[in-house]
Amino acid sequence: MKNLLTLIILLLPVLYCRAEEEEKIKKTTDANINGHVILKETGEHLPFLTILLKGTNIGTATDESGHYFLKNLPLGKYTLRVQGVGYKSIEKEINIVKGKTLEVNFELEEDVVMLEGAVITANRNETDRREAPVVVNVLSPKIFENTNSVCLSQGLNFQPGLRVENNCQNCGFQQVRINGLDGPYSQILIDSRPMCSSLAGVYGLEQIPANMIERVEILRGGGSALFGANAIAGTINIITKEPLYNYFQIGHTISAINGDSFDNVTSFNGAIVSEQRNAGIHLFGMVRDRQPYDHDSDGYSELGEINSTTLGFRTYYKPTHFSKLSMEYHHIKEFRRGGNNLDLPPHEADVAEQADHNIHGGGLNYTLSSKDYKHRFNAYTSLQNIERKSYYGAGQDPNAYGRTKDFTVVGGAQYAYDFDNLLFMPSVLTMGIEFSHNKLHDKMLGYNREINQEVNVYSAYLQNEWKTARFSFLLGGRLDKNSNVDNPIFSPRVNIRYNPVTDLSFRASYSEGFRAPQTYDEDLHVAAVGGEVTLIQVAEDLKTEKSRSYSASVDYYTTLGPVQINLLVEGFYTRLRNPFVLEEIETEDEENKILERRNGSDAKVKGINIEGRIAPHKSAQIQFGATLQSSKYADPVAWSNDPEVAPCRKLLRSPDEYGYITLSLLPFKNFSAALSGTYTGSMYVGHFAGYIEKDVLKKTSSFFDGTLKLAYDIKIGSGYTIQVNGGVQNVFDSYQNDFDKGEFRDSGYIYGPGLPRTYFAGIKFGIF
Repeated sequence: MKNLLTLIILLLPVLYCRAEEEEKIKKTTDANINGHVILKETGEHLPFLTILLKGTNIGTATDESGHYFLKNLPLGKYTLRVQGVGYKSIEKEINIVKGKTLEVNFELEEDVVMLEGAVITANRNETDRREAPVVVNVLSPKIFENTNSVCLSQGLNFQPGLRVENNCQNCGFQQVRINGLDGPYSQILIDSRPMCSSLAGVYGLEQIPANMIERVEILRGGGSALFGANAIAGTINIITKEPLYNYFQIGHTISAINGDSFDNVTSFNGAIVSEQRNAGIHLFGMVRDRQPYDHDSDGYSELGEINSTTLGFRTYYKPTHFSKLSMEYHHIKEFRRGGNNLDLPPHEADVAEQADHNIHGGGLNYTLSSKDYKHRFNAYTSLQNIERKSYYGAGQDPNAYGRTKDFTVVGGAQYAYDFDNLLFMPSVLTMGIEFSHNKLHDKMLGYNREINQEVNVYSAYLQNEWKTARFSFLLGGRLDKNSNVDNPIFSPRVNIRYNPVTDLSFRASYSEGFRAPQTYDEDLHVAAVGGEVTLIQVAEDLKTEKSRSYSASVDYYTTLGPVQINLLVEGFYTRLRNPFVLEEIETEDEENKILERRNGSDAKVKGINIEGRIAPHKSAQIQFGATLQSSKYADPVAWSNDPEVAPCRKLLRSPDEYGYITLSLLPFKNFSAALSGTYTGSMYVGHFAGYIEKDVLKKTSSFFDGTLKLAYDIKIGSGYTIQVNGGVQNVFDSYQNDFDKGEFRDSGYIYGPGLPRTYFAGIKFGIF
């Protein structure tokens, strides 16, 4: 950390001089560009598309009439780029001359299958998706809208290799599985920073509202060489919205869960951008009130109560054409409770799980590039502070209250340089250092549990990507020194891409990853089973878990007349060494059930992801994905201490097949219809005794969760729109039908879709 601060201090005089120089340029060039952007097929002007001067921080957006204007630009030769979701990007070479105004117009074609666009999760640098060294999937706001997803967890199901599951009937603990592996194997990033701590990960997927998300980038497979520990199964990078033009939007959605319990969500977004386009701020907020839902009328919730408020902003300031300072902040206040007697204090309920979160998070980022964009520097810091009051108890226990404080800070710096030729072809060299600190204090006196955990991680990474339009080869690695591990851990990666023709990509990759042993992890939340409280402890000899991941893919894109097609087939294989498993142990504690986190036998996860996008017409698009996989331990692992219950080789809650499909239609102007669905194959789930007589390994049935949404946009004058929408989630009511009942149930015995049949209606008002 000291080295990072020293580097920043040394650079400050350089940055200051550069700022003065560029400020003079901005005031004196009087070099401008204007023009319009139209749709090639119809000649229609396209509003709110992004115009960028590559190699600088200069940019704007087309106005409502599809026109744009850039003024006082730096002199010289540059590349002007126009891009937007649903359109193929175009670049034009220009020569900016002092005192002259250029007119540069663009004709765009639709990119319904969304192969265009830039991503940063592939190699920590912005790169076109087609030229990325690994497959990076992008979840756009349109998916959240078409599937009526109000938060991150609901939208993630619509990507190949991903599943989101609810693991508790009381508190609603959710986790995302990538390629069959548990939630702790995935790294959650906000604007490329690992800000979701172990505590935040317990409920974090449901706490992030969809309206703060610009896009979600998903990298399947090992990513520890890029982003550090826990990125074994993959990385989910949440890119928050950045202000590009002035607008305001507010909306409300009401959902009736099985026509019985109601979920009300009110959200707003707004942005203000300065006339010079060198500063802007985006504001967002969401208020959610979900009533508890009892599916089997036993008086105990299957879906807990949620009351949450989220407020935040993202802002930027560009002091020069080649530098940018940005900041993001969000505050989440959430109360959730499940069990029975929800109108009484939790210690007067037979079963109660209650958590009251107060979360502050955000980050500061500074970027600087040379005029030719060959040199790029980035310094950043992020922090998150969580205070949680909780109650996890059964049998009207007055001592089951707890309190947790969790503080995380991350700081780092990155430098990248573009070589015209290094050894045998052009390349990009990227290096960086990073420091993260996490301090957690968890106190539950009723269970004699007090955890004081402090983890410091010092990291450095280096990689080089040789790259042309046809071929790329990336070689890199990351070194992490975790304070809980004696020796530094090195995680290498190798990626190869080959395009024999423009529309056909072959990719192959190898990477290593790890999970460090620590006291508090995602699975350490308390659950109620059989009228008892289940606690989790860590074995004294717990070793670091390590992985080796391999993948290979074929990605094909073609256009047949008006039809656009994209097909992807990807094979993956991950081997886990010393994987963490939970095993019930015998203790003298007669009040509680104790599970111990130990190292199990090695495990293998392998399979195939298939993804396709077909757009037969500009008014119709089909997207689908399927995963076929096998997840097994080398030797059977005990999940129950009942000697009559056999150990299991299968990874629990990991189906052999699952997938999704979406269909969006625009049958006529201003009206849209969206059909979507997720399929979950059968899987094995551990069912603990309590309501049932003895522990049982249950093989579940398969589920198909379908959604229908209809929407109509009404334009009122110039710049005003109203949208009304409605539909049904889980149309066929494909929902679990064998929940445990009563005080002695196993609250973790929950699987399948997150909601029963649910009716919803909404309205949105926007000013653009």
